[in-house]
Amino acid sequence: MKHVTFPGGEVVPSMGQGTWKMGERAERRSDEIASLRAGVELGMTLVDTAEMYGDGAAEVLICEALGDRRDELFLVSKAHPQNASRSRLGR
Repeated sequence: MKHVTFPGGEVVPSMGQGTWKMGERAERRSDEIASLRAGVELGMTLVDTAEMYGDGAAEVLICEALGDRRDELFLVSKAHPQNASRSRLGR
């Protein structure tokens, strides 16, 4: 798998997992958790999400699936335009 090296030296896989539509249906939860874990096991430690995915449900799912491996992951998240300011976004 190809990687990208950031100016600070962090190495990130160039391919990751998306979570669009994840966390929205209870009957798929165990399969979604298993797929996220399998992806990380295969080296896809970049996970893309957004606060608007399932109204935050995808982020909750990621935490449940991968929270114990947080230090190994690169999370990419997007915010609603009305929340895209220094005062509205956490660090």
